[in-house]
This record gives sequence, C-alpha cells and structure tokens, in this order.
Amino acid sequence: MSNYYVRMEAAWLVRDVEDSNDAIGVAISEAGKRLNEADLEYVDMNVGATTCPACRETLDSVFVAADTALVGLAMEMEIFDAESEEHASRIATSEVGGALRNVPLKVIEVVETEEDEDDTAA
Repeated sequence: MSNYYVRMEAAWLVRDVEDSNDAIGVAISEAGKRLNEADLEYVDMNVGATTCPACRETLDSVFVAADTALVGLAMEMEIFDAESEEHASRIATSEVGGALRNVPLKVIEVVETEEDEDDTAA
C-alpha cells in the first residue's frame, strides 16, 4: 500500500458579494467551517487558479455577476495506505464530499508520495 497526495477543485457559490475579494473570503470561511466541523483540519485549501486564454496570465478562480460569485477552491490532502491512485482519489472525494455536501468536487491530480523510513522498517 502506498501514500498519495490528492489535489481537488470545488465550485463554491457565494451570494450577496460586492467584489471578488469578498467572495473569496466568504468561500474560504464557509468551506473551512464545514471541513472543521467534519474534523478534516488536515485538508489544505486555497483559491484555485485559472489561466487567461488570451494572455496566459494566471488569475484567481472567481467570477462575480449580479452580486453572486462562483469561486474555485483548490483542496489538497494526503491519503495514507491506499491501494492505487484511483483508490486514493475515491477516499479523498468521499471524505471531502461528505463534509461539503452538494458542492461540485473534482480530482485534478493524484501523486504517489515517498514513504517514511519508519513505515518501511516495520
């Protein structure tokens, strides 16, 4: 069994916001609260990044229209003792998806990590 680092993105809807910075703050706060309530403090969360198709510059993943925002959140976590990349992906989506019900979630990267020396000595 191996350890994997799983990166996911979530689409968070925020209503009644004035600008993108306000939307980002509300999205991170609300998602963080739900993750903490589910004892998932080990999930790292940031605003996602989007590449502009015209200039190729990296921008925050947030779109605001009519005082409503869609914020792309990047979430990362390490999964221990998974059988495969697919198994690690299923574990991560199950844990995070359980805390963030009705929030679209997609795995975007799964990377096998090095095992600790203590793990290999056992």
